[in-house]
Amino acid sequence: MKKTAEIVIIGGGMAGLATAYNLATMGMKDIVVCEKSYLMSGSTGRCGAGVRAQWGTEMNCLLGKASIEIFENLNEILDYEGDIEFKQGGYLLMAITEKEVEQFKKNIALQNSLGIKSVLLTPQEALDIVPELNIEGILACAFHQKDGHANPFHTMIAYAEAAKRLGVEINTFTEVTGIIVENNRVKGVRTNKGDIMTDKILIAAGAWSRDIGAMAGVDIPVRPERHQILVTEPVNPKLGPMIMSFAGNIYLQQEPGGEFIMGFGPAEHETYSVTSTWDFIETMCKKAVRYLPYMKNIRIVRQWSGLYEMSPDAQPILGKADGVEGVYIATGYSGHGFMFGPITGVLMAQYILGMPTSIPIDKLDLGRFERGELIFEPSVV
Repeated sequence: MKKTAEIVIIGGGMAGLATAYNLATMGMKDIVVCEKSYLMSGSTGRCGAGVRAQWGTEMNCLLGKASIEIFENLNEILDYEGDIEFKQGGYLLMAITEKEVEQFKKNIALQNSLGIKSVLLTPQEALDIVPELNIEGILACAFHQKDGHANPFHTMIAYAEAAKRLGVEINTFTEVTGIIVENNRVKGVRTNKGDIMTDKILIAAGAWSRDIGAMAGVDIPVRPERHQILVTEPVNPKLGPMIMSFAGNIYLQQEPGGEFIMGFGPAEHETYSVTSTWDFIETMCKKAVRYLPYMKNIRIVRQWSGLYEMSPDAQPILGKADGVEGVYIATGYSGHGFMFGPITGVLMAQYILGMPTSIPIDKLDLGRFERGELIFEPSVV
């Protein structure tokens, strides 16, 4: 393990590895990534892996659209011999209240103004996309064909391999135990394998980001939430898009291999537990059968849990800590870190290198919470 580095990235998930790769492509040397377990042991390896541009805030629309454009070309960008399996079946969002219908209309107007070609559909029109959808109680739907999902494992392997080829050192089972700070400046990182001297760190540790920040004297207001997911046996292709309902509290999609993957909130707050519960299976099955009645004949294979790192406004925290020089932050994704990961890597690399960012991220800085300038997204499960 290197004893010095130009930057130490804490966290080997989507945000950390994507930023490491992009820093390397932009010319930074001596990049070290520290992951306390194996790669993808955290939220990235446990996510639902959906990717969408259908949002209700301009910032999220821009992040989602930019990430989709990268996902579409990621196999070539990273020179990956495998396939990240990015499937663009679209997202079909279902409105079940009049308030949601009005919100969808506002969202689509915003999205269209930003070049996102989403459309508002009647329930009958939605049947052209999902013929076996139970439309009882559905008032309207929103659809964007370019939304989709990818394989998180292949995606992260692709980023890790590409980063290593560019000289990035990735240290697994290397737990950060402390941050060396002198005169309000970062001087190094302490790990269970020794110290690494550096004047820059990127905290990309997901649900553990607050703990890492505290080591440097920086308060990062994120908290863990447990979210559970269920997956079925593989069956013949039946569902093209992801279906999602915000008020109905469900997302459900079919993977390229034929498995259905699904989840919902609310979640269990303030816990690092990733155990699974019977209550989740029971409720999840009822929700799935409500919208796709044929699901009652498909067998469950397994379930798992993962952690969201929730920020106060459920939006990412991107930027630096003003109180301690050399501390950069990419966390707080609140369940959307994988889908925003490709553009996060580009933006954080630009920001760390002092370059203009291709999408302005000043509104996502840590200081917004103290200023009371929170950004609330209306379209989340």
